[in-house]
This record gives sequence, structure tokens and C-alpha cells, in this order.
Amino acid sequence: MATIKWGIIGLGDIAQSFADSFNSEQAELAAVASRSLQKAQEFAERHHVPKAYGHYEALCFDPEIDIIYLATPNSHHAENIKMVLNAGKHVLCEKAMVMSAAEFKEVHELAKDKNLIIAEAMTIYHMPLYKQLKSRIKSREFGQLKMVNAMFGSLKEADPNNRFFNKELGGGALLDIGVYALSFVRFFLSSQPTELQTMAKLYETGVDEMSTIQMRNEHNELSSVSLSFRGKMPKQGVIVCEEAYITVLDYPRADKAVITYADGRTEIVEDGDSASALSYEIDALTQTLLEVENLSFIDLTRDVTNLMDQSEKLWGMDLTK
Repeated sequence: MATIKWGIIGLGDIAQSFADSFNSEQAELAAVASRSLQKAQEFAERHHVPKAYGHYEALCFDPEIDIIYLATPNSHHAENIKMVLNAGKHVLCEKAMVMSAAEFKEVHELAKDKNLIIAEAMTIYHMPLYKQLKSRIKSREFGQLKMVNAMFGSLKEADPNNRFFNKELGGGALLDIGVYALSFVRFFLSSQPTELQTMAKLYETGVDEMSTIQMRNEHNELSSVSLSFRGKMPKQGVIVCEEAYITVLDYPRADKAVITYADGRTEIVEDGDSASALSYEIDALTQTLLEVENLSFIDLTRDVTNLMDQSEKLWGMDLTK
């Protein structure tokens, strides 16, 4: 049985969870890298990884590695993606994959030139629940799709030095939690929004603290996103159709939804397992490489990146400067 060998660059908290999510005989975590060799060795020992590198480039040029998971800060993603692609490796990059539409175009074109896959580590695209819901919506089981809304609020410590508010590290609510909300919205919309209006309150460091975004596409489907870094809100998504609406709580890794019909009846839908969200990502990209089939949802990543880019420009915010 063929095995896809993975590497990890950037060994923070999310990388710890990612390393714990390998449970398939077809996917092996074979090497990790940090700027600190000691940190890489400690990580490798903890997760039983055969190889540890103290330089990112050394892992990139390891001939046994097929694909690299990038878990570095947002501001380093584009540079790191290019480094991995130029070494001839496929990439799964933490969200937000890049910080601007210009960066997306650059890395996407390089991936195509190299005949390599790049993908964003967006759990929403791989949860079994969403595949079922999208199929039922597309079949018009609930009538025509009318609206998709998402909110996400997190109470972060008001410290201008931490990464959440650090402009140099790609901080701000949009790039951290907003990418989930916009990915949820775009996943269910029939097409990319063509109209966008937005308002934001910027933090003292120049990144977005909270915002609202309203959109409409060519199918006259409306959508809205509400975000906050200084006020807790539910991670709630609502999909509105003519004859029912679907409510999803904790939507980044959801395995349960409630359908409320026009007559008041409710239906609970359960599919998948929230605890396996990262395993679904690993399995999807592993199968993509084994079957030479593009299942990376890169077009949705492009669309979401463009929406984030438009919003930041309307706020007068440019994180790439």
C-alpha cells in the first residue's frame, strides 16, 4: 500500500494537534522542522517522528517527503509556500493561507508552473456534515437558497504585543477567525459575491478588532459576517432556504446541525466527528496525492482571499506594507 510522507514546518500549538491526527496507514508524519533544532527534536520525540530538522530548508529538500504542512505565522505563509514549492513539495498551509489576493496569485501560479498542489488547512471544506448539507441544499430539498450568515467572536487579551493584534505577524480578526466565517459562507453560496459592503473598528495597532461584512452574488443570495476580537460571540452559521433554515453551532469543526422547517418542525443532522477534523484534512490531501485528483478546494480559498482583500482595502488597512 502506497504511503504519503508528510513533514511539518512551524511547531506551535496547532502543529501539536496536527501531529496527533495521523491515523491512516496511507499517511505518515516523517519529519518536522523548526528554527530551533532542540525544539524540533523535542517535538519529534513527543510525537514519535523519525526526523527533526533545525532549518526549514533542510526539511524541504528531504527526498522522502511528499507534502509539507505549514503552521508558521500568517505573515510568513507566502514566503514559506514559495520555499516549499521551489523544493518540489506539495503544500497544506494553515489558514489564512495568504494575506492578500496578490500573494494568492503569486503562489497559485507558481504551484501550477511546478505541477504541485497547494491547499489551505480549512476544516470546513472536509467535514462530512457539510458535504451532506450541501448536497441536500443543491437538490433543492429545502427550496431555493436565499441567505448564508456567520458570526464568530473571541475575547482576546487587549495586548498590542501579542500575535492577534500584531500587524507584522498578520494579526486581526479577519485573518484569524474571519477566514472561517467567510469560508463557511462561500462554501454554501452558489457563486462568489459580486457586491460587498463593510464596516470595521481598527485596534490601536492598525489591525481589525471587529467588523461586519455584507455581500450579494449574481444569484441574489445574500450573506453577512460578524467578527470580534474583543467580545465573545457564538461560532454560529445559519443557512436560509425558502422552506427551512439550518443552524450550525461551532461551525469550524461541526458534526451537528439543526434544520428548522417553515411549519416549525425540526430535524437534527449528525455526521462525522468534530474531534477528527484535522484527520479529515490529512486524509483528503493524502487521497488527492494518491489518486492525482484535485480535491484541495483552492478555488474557494481564492474567492475567500479576494473577499478579505476587498474588505481590508475598504477599511484602509494593508497588512502587506
